[in-house]
Amino acid sequence: MRFNRHDEKPLGEILMERGILTRLQLDESLLTQKKEGGLIGEIIVNLGFAKEEDIAHCFSLQYGFPYLPLTNYEISKEVVELIPQSVMSHYCLIPIDRIENTLTVAMANPLNIHAIEDIEDLTKCDIQIFVSTPSDIRKHIEMVREI
Repeated sequence: MRFNRHDEKPLGEILMERGILTRLQLDESLLTQKKEGGLIGEIIVNLGFAKEEDIAHCFSLQYGFPYLPLTNYEISKEVVELIPQSVMSHYCLIPIDRIENTLTVAMANPLNIHAIEDIEDLTKCDIQIFVSTPSDIRKHIEMVREI
């Protein structure tokens, strides 16, 4: 699976252009990533330089995935039962709708090809991806556990 970039600039550059991140903050984030590993978006958020929503919006700009805030979003029990909770938690994703053979999934990292392939194998559905924030997704996974 190949993703079409709508904007060739790296995430940090887009955040700087939007006035969310300074050059100094980007340099510190990249240094932290080099030392500790991890996703640059998560590092930027953990360092307090940007909000999760900022990162999600930039993914939308970079790759054209629509951003979907999950606040006040009702997810049916039937849709959620298509993917085991352990898989949802592991990949930080949640199914939000199914129309015929297309399953719509909100993901924190829409570039995770392994997650998409695993969900396709599990559900035998075509996957439509939306971007959401990790905290929104985790909150909804917890709400689903209580159903």
